[in-house]
Amino acid sequence: MANFTFFTNPMSRGQIVRWALHEVGAAYDTELVDWSDKPRSLTDANPMGKVPTLVHHHEGDHIHVITECAAICHYLAEVHADADLLPHAHEKADYFRYLFFAAGPVEQAVVANAMGWEVPEDRVGMAGFGTYERTIDAFEAMLADRDFVCGARFTMADVYVGSQVDWGLQFGSIPARPAFEAYAGRLRARQAYTAAKAIDMKLIAEMQK
Repeated sequence: MANFTFFTNPMSRGQIVRWALHEVGAAYDTELVDWSDKPRSLTDANPMGKVPTLVHHHEGDHIHVITECAAICHYLAEVHADADLLPHAHEKADYFRYLFFAAGPVEQAVVANAMGWEVPEDRVGMAGFGTYERTIDAFEAMLADRDFVCGARFTMADVYVGSQVDWGLQFGSIPARPAFEAYAGRLRARQAYTAAKAIDMKLIAEMQK
């Protein structure tokens, strides 16, 4: 048995986790999930029935379930410390700041904007992201002076943060600004990114036949 069971659908955020799995060189089995017929094994592991869901078959009979993309990415870096994708001591502030900024305000702002949800001006302070424009401007400023989240070195935070940028540029939910495009270009050149993307693109093509 592989170390991980990976519940996913290629047309989902599961692409983020597949990339992370390839970055750490994890041995995993893929369980493809049909939106209209979710397997009991998925809902037993994750009552919300969401993908991606990752099941870690640990030593002995220990089974750990990890959900939420940002958490899965960091977990994989933790259990594959030899991959050197965790932050070094002086990188931790940026690593966690960007990781949770992307998982919180950026995710919320992009979804709200796509849904056409307007935050009333007098309630901007109640929304975790404030406004879409403010969040995108802050995100751009964060990435403008560095190659990766922690500076010159790629870490697991880049898998999650970079996926937000990569997907945002592809689907137009994040504007095509130089800082975003340059960052995405660096990530798309990674071997693990291209290997994982090729698998999901093949699966999508097969599903659409």
